[in-house]
Amino acid sequence: MRHMRIFLAGDSSVTSRPQSMAPMVGWGQVLQMFIRYAEVINAARAGSSSRSFKERGRLDWILENIAPGDLLLVSFGLIDMKPGDGRFTEPFGDYQWFLRQYVHGARDRGAHPVFVTSHERRVFDDHGNMRRPLGLYPTAMRELAMSLNVPFLDLNAWSVDWWRRAGAQGTKELFLYLEAGEHPNYPDGIADNTHLRAHGALECARFVARRLRAQALLTPEYFRNLDEPIPESAVEFLDDHVFEQLTKERVGGRTAAQESGTLR
Repeated sequence: MRHMRIFLAGDSSVTSRPQSMAPMVGWGQVLQMFIRYAEVINAARAGSSSRSFKERGRLDWILENIAPGDLLLVSFGLIDMKPGDGRFTEPFGDYQWFLRQYVHGARDRGAHPVFVTSHERRVFDDHGNMRRPLGLYPTAMRELAMSLNVPFLDLNAWSVDWWRRAGAQGTKELFLYLEAGEHPNYPDGIADNTHLRAHGALECARFVARRLRAQALLTPEYFRNLDEPIPESAVEFLDDHVFEQLTKERVGGRTAAQESGTLR
């Protein structure tokens, strides 16, 4: 069996977290728990939009290392929607243009791009109704996937259904909600409506793995634990120095010195 790799390009919902940010977990951090015989290389970085990930050389690094037959999972939207800081993209404009660069770059190297919509934020109104701040980005990704014949994994729609069923209170157990003193990394507590804890991230990763199998993007022997519970204690976090090193190194065509102090 050929040793293959699954590269991940995405934002903070995907990235692997260092120990200093535990118990915050990205779904890419735990995808390997559902995959065997293939290496998951999580190049996602917090604060990245489809634009900034490419402009800062992170897509270049992936394309310098990806090989024929590898997969490239692309998941952006949470940062693309933020205006005013050079990372914003219009859903049916720059967003689709940048996503095309990921598709063409992977295919030019014999690799296979896959689109994964971002999971939705946790936003409820005063009446308990869930809002969808990601708006048109998942729709724009779906449209582009159809036009370019790219496999499409709709994590956004799946997450919306789960968040609604869990409700405003139940979703606090999935997202990074901590009381003061509950965790040493967040001594004052935190109420984060974007980032997940282990259980939420594990189930998002399980969804991604199941869709990869259902769409025959990998053959069945590549999957494990799809129907098995995984304890939150099994989640591993990067040492902080390793996290910093990978952040600086995974920038194609640039030196770490050029990028130091500018990466998120």
